[in-house]
Amino acid sequence: MGVFKIEGGFRLKGEITPQGAKNEALQILCAVLLTPEKVTISNVPDIIDVNKLIKLLGNLGVKIEKIEKGTYTFEADDINVGYIESEAFKKEGGALRGSIMIVGPLLARFGKGYIPKPGGDKIGRRRLDTHFEGFINLGAKFRYNREDHFYGVEAPDGLTGADMLLDEASVTGTANIVMAAVLAKGKTQIYNAACEPYLQQLCRMLNSMGANITGVGSNLLTIEGVEKLGGCEHRILPDMIEIGSWIGLAAMTRSEITIKNVSWDNLGVIPNTFRKLGITLEKRGDDIYIPTHESYEIRTDIDGSILTVADAPWPGFTPDLLSIVLVVATQAQGDVLIHQKMFESRLFFVDKLIDMGAKIMLCDPHRAVVMGHDFKSQLKATTMSSPDIRAGISLLIAALSAKGTSTIQNIEQIDRGYENIDERLRALGARIVRED
Repeated sequence: MGVFKIEGGFRLKGEITPQGAKNEALQILCAVLLTPEKVTISNVPDIIDVNKLIKLLGNLGVKIEKIEKGTYTFEADDINVGYIESEAFKKEGGALRGSIMIVGPLLARFGKGYIPKPGGDKIGRRRLDTHFEGFINLGAKFRYNREDHFYGVEAPDGLTGADMLLDEASVTGTANIVMAAVLAKGKTQIYNAACEPYLQQLCRMLNSMGANITGVGSNLLTIEGVEKLGGCEHRILPDMIEIGSWIGLAAMTRSEITIKNVSWDNLGVIPNTFRKLGITLEKRGDDIYIPTHESYEIRTDIDGSILTVADAPWPGFTPDLLSIVLVVATQAQGDVLIHQKMFESRLFFVDKLIDMGAKIMLCDPHRAVVMGHDFKSQLKATTMSSPDIRAGISLLIAALSAKGTSTIQNIEQIDRGYENIDERLRALGARIVRED
C-alpha cells in the first residue's frame, strides 16, 4: 500500500488543468455496450476506477484501442454475455461500484444483466433499489442470490416502455434506466430523474447514437425507444469535483492558482458556494483565477445566522465537495454548519482534522460545525489514512497547509479518483512524494 509524504506550509503557484470527469466516464463507458459499432471517447481520466471498468469491458469482449492519452475507441460487436455469470466477473465487478451501470445496457441489448454487490467508497449504505425497480417497471424479472450477493435482471422477450416515478433522484440509477429504456419498445417517462451535467452528457451521447431522449437537463425525461443505436464520438467534461478540490487547495495554502478550461456553464452553484466561504474566484474566459488569500471570511445568512452548506440533488451542491468545503472552513474567519444529508459515514474523517488542530464539533453522523482559525493557528502535521476518495483529497489539502511533514496512507483511495495527483501538485510547487 502506497503512502504520500507531504511537507506542508508552502504556497503554490501556477496553472492546473482538470482531468476528465470520473462520474461521467463511468456512465459513458458503459454506454458503449449498447451498439456493435465503433464509439470514440476522449478526455478519459487515467484513474483506478475508470481503468478497472475499461478492463472489465475488455473481458466482456469489447475491442478497445487506445488512440492517444485519454482517447479510446470501443467496439462491442462480439460480446461474451456468458462472462457475466462467471466467478471471475463476480470478483471483478464487485471491486468497482461503477460496474452497476453495465446492467442497463446488457439488459437492453442482450435481455439479461447480472452484477455482484458493487464496491466503492465506504461512506455508508448505498442502495440499489432505484436501479432494479426501474428495470422491473420496464418488464424485467429480478432475482437476488443472497448467499453470493449476486443481482440479476432478465427480459428474454425485450423491454417495454413505461411511466415511472423514481423513489430518489439517483444519478447512477437514472443513467442505468435511461440506457435500458433507449432500446425498449414504446415510450418511457422517468419523473424525478437526476439531471446532473454528467447525465445530460450521457443523454446527448445516446441521442448522437440515434436514441430519442427529450427533457435533457430537467427532472422529467421522455424516451422513445428505437431498434438499434450506432457509433459516435464523445468528449468527457472536465471533472467538477476536481475543480472544487483545486479551489479549496488554493485557499487553504494561500496560493495563486489558475484552473484551466473548467466548463463554467456546467459548474452550477459550486463557484458561488466557495464565494460564500469568502474565497475570491475570477472568471477569465473559461478559466478560474484564484488570487492569494491572506484571509477569507465566511458570510452569514441574511438574518445573521450561521451559514449552512448542505448537499442536494443537482442543481444543488454536490455531496462530493462537502469534504472539501469542511477542510477549507478550518482556516476561514467565522463558523459554518456542514450538513451531509446523503451518506451517513462521510463526515467521520473529521477526527483526523481535529488531531491536526482543527476546531470541529461533530454533531451527529450528518452534521458538523467548523470554527475557523483564520490562519492564526496553523494545522499540525500528522499520520493519517484515506478512508474514501473525497476525504482523502481533503486530508491531502489539510496536509499541504499544515506545519511539518504529514504521512497519508491508503492513497489508492485517492488514486481511484485523481489522476497523477502527486506529479500535478509538484508542478505547482508542492512538496509531496509517493512511497511504496
